[in-house]
Amino acid sequence: MTQSQAHDAGPPALIVAGPTASGKSALTLGLAERLDGTVINADSMQLYRELRVLTARPTPEEEALVPHRLYGIRPAAEAASVAWWREQALAAMAAARAAGRLPILCGGTGLYFLSLTEGLSAIPPVPAEARAEARSLLAELGAPALHARLAEADPETAATLRPGDSQRIARAFEVWRGTGRGLLAWQREGGTTGPAPLHGLPWRFAALLLDPPRDALRAAIARRFDAMLAGGALEEVRALGAQGLDPALPAMRAHGVPELLAHLAGRMSLAAARERAVLNTGQYTKRQATWFRHHRLADPSVTHIIHARIEGLAQFQESDAPEIFAFVDSGR
Repeated sequence: MTQSQAHDAGPPALIVAGPTASGKSALTLGLAERLDGTVINADSMQLYRELRVLTARPTPEEEALVPHRLYGIRPAAEAASVAWWREQALAAMAAARAAGRLPILCGGTGLYFLSLTEGLSAIPPVPAEARAEARSLLAELGAPALHARLAEADPETAATLRPGDSQRIARAFEVWRGTGRGLLAWQREGGTTGPAPLHGLPWRFAALLLDPPRDALRAAIARRFDAMLAGGALEEVRALGAQGLDPALPAMRAHGVPELLAHLAGRMSLAAARERAVLNTGQYTKRQATWFRHHRLADPSVTHIIHARIEGLAQFQESDAPEIFAFVDSGR
C-alpha cells in the first residue's frame, strides 16, 4: 500500500483490549512510547475521577511519559453512556492525529470498542420521564424484579441480560417504556452511526487482544487487589460512600466498591470483602474474555492475541506483533 492509498483508506488507530488485570496499561504505555502514541481510555470505570486506586488508573508518573486522555474526567454522580464516550473518544483521536500522534485505545469495555468499529444503533432519544421511571423502579424493586418486568414487556431483550445487571436492565426498560419497542428490536433494525470517521474517512483499526491463562489472571487479580488495599482503596471508597450516591450508578458498582462499602458499614470483615471482590472480578474477566473472543474489533489480518506474561504485568516487546508496526507505518 502506498502512502497515498493508506491515507485514502483512513487514518490508523490501535486497540489494546483484554480482561481486567491482564496488563493492558503497561503494554499500552510501551507501545505509546515506541510509536509516539496518545493513550485514550476505553474502560468505563476509569472515567470516574473518584476511583483512581480501585480502577487501577495510570499513575501520574505514567501519565507524564506520554499523553493520556479520558481518564478521571467524569464525576461518579454522572453515569457515562456509550454514545457519550464515543463522542469524547473521537475528539481525542482527532486531536492526537492532528498532533502527529497515534491514537491507542486501551481498556476492557467491549461495547466502547464496538461503537467505534461498527457504530451505534440509531435508537431515538428516550424521554426523561421514562428514564426517571426506570431508575425509580430499579431503586424500589431491585434489579431481579425489574428484570422480571422487562421479561413481560420485552422478553427478547430480557433474555440477553443477567438478572443482576442493574444498569443494562434499567437501560432496556427505559428504551421499551420510552419508545414502545425493545432494545434488541432497535439494534436489529440497523441504521447505525457507522464506523468512526475522520474528515469523511473511516479510521482503520488494528487490535492487540490480551488473553492470559485463567489461573495466571486469577493470581494477578488477587495481587492487584491487595496492592489497591495497600495503596488507599479503602479510604477512596469511604470518600465515595460519603457522597450518598445512588447505588445503581456505575461507579458505585465498580469492582471492589460494593464489597468495601459493606465492610465499612460493618456487614463484612475486610478479609471477606477482599475475597468476594477478587471472586467477583474473576467472574467478570471470564465474561470479558468470552466477549472479546466472539467479537471482531479490527481487520483480522492485524488482530493479534497475546498470551500475556503475567509476572507482574504484560510488558511490550517488539517481537509480539511486527505487523502492528507495518500497519502504523502505512498510515504515517
